[in-house]
Amino acid sequence: MVDLFCDSFAEVPRRILLDIDDTLDRVHGAQQLSLFHAHHDNRCFLPIHIYEATTGKPVAVILRPGKTPDGAEVALVLRHLVEAIRRRWPKVEIVIRGDSHYARPEAMSWLERNSVRYIFGLAGNRVLLDRVAARAEDAAVRRAEQDADKIRSFHDFRYAARSWTVERRVIARIEATRQGSDTRFVVTNLTGTPRWLYEVLYCGRGQAENLIKAHKLHLASDRTSCSKATANQFRLLVHTAAYWLLHTLKGLAAKTSFWRDAQFDTVRLAFVKIAARVTELVTRIKVSLPSSYPYKQSLARFADRALAMPP
Repeated sequence: MVDLFCDSFAEVPRRILLDIDDTLDRVHGAQQLSLFHAHHDNRCFLPIHIYEATTGKPVAVILRPGKTPDGAEVALVLRHLVEAIRRRWPKVEIVIRGDSHYARPEAMSWLERNSVRYIFGLAGNRVLLDRVAARAEDAAVRRAEQDADKIRSFHDFRYAARSWTVERRVIARIEATRQGSDTRFVVTNLTGTPRWLYEVLYCGRGQAENLIKAHKLHLASDRTSCSKATANQFRLLVHTAAYWLLHTLKGLAAKTSFWRDAQFDTVRLAFVKIAARVTELVTRIKVSLPSSYPYKQSLARFADRALAMPP
């Protein structure tokens, strides 16, 4: 999957931003790797999805047990991923982005030793909240004085949890609203202003949820009903192949076209799941679409652009 991802670029990119996240995949039997997850109150898998954020291209989809990944597992996945990419692109800058349960000391230490940038959510605790208590109080007072709906402030500092061997840069986003105060934290080894790192870079992680939705719901990749884990992993590979086909098809559309931003299920219903008459001739296969087909011009443009693509 990593080789396919690298092959999809005409030129080696200077930098890639990889989103890593897992998603709920409920099971309804005694499949291998299925476990009961208390938060989801169900037996499930929690497969890991990794996408390149700028292009939306899939990098890896890994079937795994229905439990939150620990530090050793996260470090193992990231090590295999980074090493596979660097075998193809030794000089590419890699940035890893994920939520708080990927901020494992084992993973962060390996990324730091191997010159990989990262930004992860960080679960709050009493020590972190005490570090920004004065700033949170100041934001609440300013909001009340200005009678504003919301006031945000950002602050960064060095912090080391008990399980960490070094201090790391932590960014706090402090928000005061009419409903009260809320503070969130991220940990990173990136440079930049706290506001930009949190609001632009970290919050951009929300796009990964849409990519997982496209893979899981629009392409039905949660249909992992085989009893063997290897068979279900193969199912994920097949669904990822479907993702690549629709992603490539959308990429053939003009930049201002409706199809460039359409969801996968819309593209599938418009260009894949359509009625046609198939005639097998000696030298070719003829596909006749109905005369009432509403997207004839768009399909013709897609076909022309596909013919111009390299093999």
